[in-house]
Amino acid sequence: LALALASLLPTAGARRSQDLHCGACRALVDELEWEIAQVDPRKTIQMGSFRINPDGSQSVVEVPYARSEAHLTELLERVCEKMKEYGEKVDPATHRKSYVRVISQDGTKMDLSGVKFDGDVTSSLKFACESIAEEYEDELIEFLSHETENVKDRLCSKRTDLCDHALHIPHDEL
Repeated sequence: LALALASLLPTAGARRSQDLHCGACRALVDELEWEIAQVDPRKTIQMGSFRINPDGSQSVVEVPYARSEAHLTELLERVCEKMKEYGEKVDPATHRKSYVRVISQDGTKMDLSGVKFDGDVTSSLKFACESIAEEYEDELIEFLSHETENVKDRLCSKRTDLCDHALHIPHDEL
């Protein structure tokens, strides 16, 4: 019996870690998409070379600021602070963990039944978020700068395998 239990422990730990990293990835993408949506769509930034070409022209273009590399890089530096606004919810049937906002972005009341919200959860989620943001910074910028559909699924499940178990998670759960 002890041997059987010992063989199950690494699997349970690996699943907890996968749940955490999957939840952190999905929450990270949600937060980035929300932040992008808050920027005035008319706001632009000049990109390109400011050097003057021999013909007197410049290779400068204006691009929307919200999805510019400069804005996305700035967001990635601070977005994981938002993980303190998340709690952990355990599915009673599968015992899988997911992470949900405990503080709404628009002030609406939230259903927090069954949600665990403490320093351990938020610090673990923040650490996982920071690791993902650092490791997958190029992919995040690539996906978000081109307004790719289903960034959460494409990045967290297909590109990184952080959520290979989670393709069945509804889009509005996080």
